[in-house]
Amino acid sequence: MDFLRCEGGRKLQGSINISGAKNSALPLIAMGLLAKDCVVLDNLPNVVDIKTFLTLLEMLGCKIQKEGEHLAKIYTLELHSTKAVYDIVRKMRASILVLGPLLGRFGHCEVSLPGGCAIGARPVDLHIKALEKMGASIRIEGGYIIAEAKSGLKGATINFDKITVTGTENILMAAAMAEGKTKILNAAKEPEVVQLCEVLQEAGVEINGIGSDELVVYGTQMQGLDFKKVISVIPDRIEAGTYLCAGAICNSPITLHKVNSNHLGAMISKLEEIGFKITANEGSISIYPASKLNAFEISTAEYPGFPTDMQAQFMALATQCEGTSIIQERLFENRFMHVSELQRMGANINLHGNSASIHGKSELYGADVMATDLRASSALVLAALVAKGYTNIHRIYHLDRGYEALETKLCKLGASIIRESE
Repeated sequence: MDFLRCEGGRKLQGSINISGAKNSALPLIAMGLLAKDCVVLDNLPNVVDIKTFLTLLEMLGCKIQKEGEHLAKIYTLELHSTKAVYDIVRKMRASILVLGPLLGRFGHCEVSLPGGCAIGARPVDLHIKALEKMGASIRIEGGYIIAEAKSGLKGATINFDKITVTGTENILMAAAMAEGKTKILNAAKEPEVVQLCEVLQEAGVEINGIGSDELVVYGTQMQGLDFKKVISVIPDRIEAGTYLCAGAICNSPITLHKVNSNHLGAMISKLEEIGFKITANEGSISIYPASKLNAFEISTAEYPGFPTDMQAQFMALATQCEGTSIIQERLFENRFMHVSELQRMGANINLHGNSASIHGKSELYGADVMATDLRASSALVLAALVAKGYTNIHRIYHLDRGYEALETKLCKLGASIIRESE
């Protein structure tokens, strides 16, 4: 098993390119199941989650042709299975995204419940209730969601009790194949949802309200969609935010290329509040050192609010700010598992339910720490950049799920990080 060994205390400088967004690439790959014959996706991030999802489509009968590390052609002419088995779904919750397109196109599918997911309060329940409103008959049997719509899905009004990104995406894809009009209320507005809408629209699906919380989809009832253009995945706003935090925690000037700064509004505002100067132009963004790092408060929220996927990275940054910073996690439980690992490095953090108080500035020291999830992993790397001595970050398979060549990119900026095997 690999781990990262990081020597802290180095200043950063230079520029790097940002990869395609994993959270946009995943629904676009699932959307490939709606293709009449082929869909071509470019700017795919070279990360484990993408490889896993492409493998799932291969198991369903699609032919995947890779050209380099970032382009994939998905051929659906030999698509023969509508069963997504547990062995692959357990590796990634986003596998639930095949539910909508498979049911919408074929009227039947069996999709394993994502690992550790229980029907009830879990978001997957929102997907199921919405598809039932569209006429699907769904039962849970042997750990699988077994869904049928023998007469096809019918347009309906879906009012999500809670904003759900993957739920919105699943229903968008199902509605594209349904009969009549589907109205999605309380829809997610994330850039990744917007890209899915735009791609479906280019393929002939009429969608109104793109970018708002009310989407109206007019089903095509076609046997498959015709994707004529190469689809380029949008830049990863979470990866961009993570590297901005790397520049910030090291109080160093860095520039990111191949970014969309319009997607980074909440993060840019917070970094400016802390004291950093940020400049952006078409496709690039730069951060410059601050004379003083001010404490701050954030509360996670759905887009365009502050992203939950950046909460851990800003917590690492808060350890280097003067005063007490407050972070409230309002979207997910168990999203503070990185706190104990940061404390091992010397961070002064107190937890009160879904709120964390970070008292700075703290002197951080290298230690052996363990990644608990994808974004927690990157927070530990950020802390290691300023810690005295060496930090060994274990279980980085979490990191590899969503960050392409993280240590390579940071080393290009001047960090000292090597990947070793235990």
